[in-house]
Amino acid sequence: MAALVITDAQRATLARWVRAGTTPQRLVFRSRIVLLAGSGMRSKHVAQQLDTSQDTVRLWRCRFAEGGPDALVHDAPGRGRKRQITAAREQQVVEATLQTAPPKATQWSLRSMAAAQGLSPASIHRIWDAHGLQPHRVRTFKLSTDPAFVEKLTDVVGLYVNPAEKAIVFCVDEKSQIQALQRSQPGLPMNRAAPAR
Repeated sequence: MAALVITDAQRATLARWVRAGTTPQRLVFRSRIVLLAGSGMRSKHVAQQLDTSQDTVRLWRCRFAEGGPDALVHDAPGRGRKRQITAAREQQVVEATLQTAPPKATQWSLRSMAAAQGLSPASIHRIWDAHGLQPHRVRTFKLSTDPAFVEKLTDVVGLYVNPAEKAIVFCVDEKSQIQALQRSQPGLPMNRAAPAR
C-alpha cells in the first residue's frame, strides 16, 4: 500500500493531538496510526508497532484519506456500546423509587433497588443520577405514595385557580413530626419585669 498523503497542516494537527495530555486516548491512537502510515511505513509494520490489527490500520488510513483529521475524531454511526436498559425499563425504576418502599427499611438504597429490579447497582446509580433522585436523603422533597395523589392535587389546585362562586376554602396543614399540643398552662405574661416579693 502506498504511503498516506498528509499535508504539513494535517501533520501538525495530528502531532499536537498526540502530545496533548487532554486528548482522548482513542484519538491519540488513531493519530499515531496515520502519522506512521504517512511516514511511509507499511500497514503490517504499523500494526506491529502499535500492537493492533492490520484491519484497524487500514480502516483509519482510509477514514483519514476520505475526511482528513476530522474523520479520526468521531466514530462511525452505529458504533459503540448499545443501550442495554430501555426507556420503559428506566421509567419502571423511577416509579418504583418514588412510589414504593423496600421491605424492612424506610428508603431505597442502591443495592436494595438493584436487587428488587434485577439490575446492577451501577445501573441504578446512573438512572437515579439522570433523574435527580436521592431517596437516601431525607431532606429532599418526596412525592406522595398515595395512588390518587395526582387527582387530589388537581382538585386542590383547581379550587385556588378557579374557585366556585361563593366558595370557602379552608386549608389545614399539619407539619410532619410536629403535633399540636393542648396547653395545660396559660401563656407567659408579656411583661418581663421581675416579680415582686
